[in-house]
Amino acid sequence: MPALATEMEKKAATVLCIDDEQTALHLRQSVLESAGYRVLTAKSGARGMEVFRSQSVHAVVLDYWMADMNGMQVAREIRKLNPKVPIIILSAYGELLDESLGIADLWIRKGEEDPQYLLSSLEELLKNRPIASQRV
Repeated sequence: MPALATEMEKKAATVLCIDDEQTALHLRQSVLESAGYRVLTAKSGARGMEVFRSQSVHAVVLDYWMADMNGMQVAREIRKLNPKVPIIILSAYGELLDESLGIADLWIRKGEEDPQYLLSSLEELLKNRPIASQRV
């Protein structure tokens, strides 16, 4: 029965994807929706913050390099509003930057991301933080 609970949790989970690259944003949205998540998207850090403030979001997947706000700036703002929401940052950098320690839950190298790794990582992060506690 645990697999059924996981599927039910996925359907209840809303993931906010923030990336200024439309192709990457669309690809991530497709992957997450096909896995049963509800997906909200934003093409800038500022727009992502607007969506986060106005919607119930259970996890955030965002790009590090964006024109208006970088991923760490967005993550810091999200942590102020909801310190429990899982945050995954995608970047061309191969390793975790010092500034992300204690802010991002996971750092994935962009371009080398395996959709299954993103999905399993997201599932694990959500499993450790019950959906009900994610409401802002």
